[in-house]
Amino acid sequence: MVRVLVVEDDERLNQIVCSGIQSAGYSAVGCLSAHQAFEHLYAGSVDVIVSDIMMPGMDGIEMVESIRGVNKSIPILLMTARDDFASKRRGFRAGIDDYMVKPIDVDELILRIEALLRRARIEAEKRLIVGRTVLDAEEMSAYVDGAEVTLTVREFNILYKLLSYPKRTFSRAQLMDEFWSGESSASLRAVDVYITRIRDKFSACEDFRIVTVHGLGYKAVPSV
Repeated sequence: MVRVLVVEDDERLNQIVCSGIQSAGYSAVGCLSAHQAFEHLYAGSVDVIVSDIMMPGMDGIEMVESIRGVNKSIPILLMTARDDFASKRRGFRAGIDDYMVKPIDVDELILRIEALLRRARIEAEKRLIVGRTVLDAEEMSAYVDGAEVTLTVREFNILYKLLSYPKRTFSRAQLMDEFWSGESSASLRAVDVYITRIRDKFSACEDFRIVTVHGLGYKAVPSV
């Protein structure tokens, strides 16, 4: 059974989240601090971590940084009352996979956990299949109906990211932060250029569309 670790110092909210996760058929373990979370992580297997940011002692982002020092792959979702880009960027740079703003809708949280688990399976297999399109992360190559589509490393990474989270919108700033890290001279316009190149290369492919979400960014929408 999938085991979800919930780290939240508000005991009532912790219970609500754990109850919702258990109702969805998963196992949930509640912790009230990062210290308790580490004890559970060391003691046994955990498949997903759902954590608050603001906690006494070590906060959620510091906890994520510590976890990422020893485990690069476990899916981590942060919950927070702050809905500003600086907090989100700090979280993603620390190594989180997703982010939700309080008050938390438990049904949406379950959907996001399912998406994180699907993403983890894709990561483990290093292979993503959408209809007749296959992306192989080990080869860094893409195929449609067995024919290779030539992509640069950055084009491949952007497409792999979008297709790994179908129908989820990524802002230009998020994509820039992940795939142009350290390139201070790059502008958000560079994201548009790469999206256009990817669309051109897959113009004959009917397995998915890369949709512009005006004012926000881009998302990949599979045809089936």
